[in-house]
Amino acid sequence: MRTERNLTRRLDRVFARLDREPERPAHIDVPRMSRHRVVLFTATLAFYLAIVWAVVITSWLVRLDWQVMFFRPYQQWPEIHAFLDYYVVLGQRGPTAVMVAAWLGWRSWRQHTLRPLLTLAASLLLLNITVGAAKIGMGRLGPHYATVIGSNEMGLGGDIFPSGHTANAVVTWGILAYLASSPRARRWLSALSAVTSLGVGLTTVYLGTHWLSDVLLGWAAGLLILLALPWFEPLITRAETTLFDLRDRWRARRGRTAPVPAMPVTPVVVKPRSAPAEQSPPAREPVSSGRAPRAPAHLAPAHLAPGPHTTRSERTPVTPAGSRRPPHADRLPRGTSPSARPLTGG
Repeated sequence: MRTERNLTRRLDRVFARLDREPERPAHIDVPRMSRHRVVLFTATLAFYLAIVWAVVITSWLVRLDWQVMFFRPYQQWPEIHAFLDYYVVLGQRGPTAVMVAAWLGWRSWRQHTLRPLLTLAASLLLLNITVGAAKIGMGRLGPHYATVIGSNEMGLGGDIFPSGHTANAVVTWGILAYLASSPRARRWLSALSAVTSLGVGLTTVYLGTHWLSDVLLGWAAGLLILLALPWFEPLITRAETTLFDLRDRWRARRGRTAPVPAMPVTPVVVKPRSAPAEQSPPAREPVSSGRAPRAPAHLAPAHLAPGPHTTRSERTPVTPAGSRRPPHADRLPRGTSPSARPLTGG
């Protein structure tokens, strides 16, 4: 019973997290360019430059690249080849960008902010510019296209240095850690993205599409982009404000539509139905305002002599079959005046 209650509470928490917040959170944790981050950025940049220099001068790192290539890992462990063919997709820009953008899009919708999506866009833009420029500028050939054994294969029109798969894995999965809402989640996601990206890089070495130095430089290139993102936070904030202003103007323009002209309404005059000229409408007897004028006492018959008056509700009720009173020949019809009755002697 207790286990079912705990499971129900956990499910309630999960579904509560899926609901949209009523308004944007008052405080969103935006990473700052702290001293620790600056030191880490400087160390990573030095590591990046050291790898480039080691490859340019054809140092021991290039010899290690050739040794790993001749080892042919895909022939040493062929049983994991099928799995790694799918695992390397975690470093391809298209599929990973779609998956991460879907998650960050939900976060943007939930928190009423565009910052997650704009941060992802900024990081991918930096990735394409920096890594793409480095690939084209150094022009290194891959292991499958190497021409001279032991050479660094630089400046020959290649595009594999640094490894784009590795850099993309670092940035795409590391952006989840960068945008984490708590320090604990940030630590766990940082470790997970580091392991995933390093595994993607080693997978490319296993498949023979990259040198080992390509992977190390791609890992450093992706980490540099993540560490430099706080410098672009003011630009991201301005872009978000501009987009929200454009949205508000568009909504205001849609709401300011031209008023629909009202259709002219012709008043309808309702005329009372007129009775025929030869027939006058019968006078209706008031219910509670008394009876019609009576004849003078000295002219009225004996049964109409003045006496105590009774209301209509105390008399005999009238049924559809007619009155129960006996007919009288000398009684006036209803609606006629007493002067119309001929005077007869008593």
